[in-house]
Amino acid sequence: MDSVRIDKWLWAMRVYKTRAEAAQACRGSAVRLNQNPVKPAQKVHVGDCIVVRTTLLTRTLKVCALTDKRQPARLLPEYIEDHTPPEAHTLAMEKKARAQQFQTAGKGRPTKKDRRDMERFIQSDF
Repeated sequence: MDSVRIDKWLWAMRVYKTRAEAAQACRGSAVRLNQNPVKPAQKVHVGDCIVVRTTLLTRTLKVCALTDKRQPARLLPEYIEDHTPPEAHTLAMEKKARAQQFQTAGKGRPTKKDRRDMERFIQSDF
């Protein structure tokens, strides 16, 4: 295999959950191949550098091998070298944890108890 579409490769490497999501990210300038914005049909080759922006994290990946089949997570190190700084991963985990603190159990507005808990939490920091 000489080259693979970038949307297929991002999906196969579990960067995005669906191929449609990967294609949308390419169209929305969230993916860069060798510092250039890409379209979903752009071809990826071994040795390319890909910068991918997801919701919480901007990852820098180097292509080590090509495949268009979705791979198990344990095999990903054979296909990718992740050059994302560890601080970025730590920061993303902290953001995710902070966001989960104030999620309500159901949909809609927070309950009176949720509001009181949030006020108590905010007042305890100061």
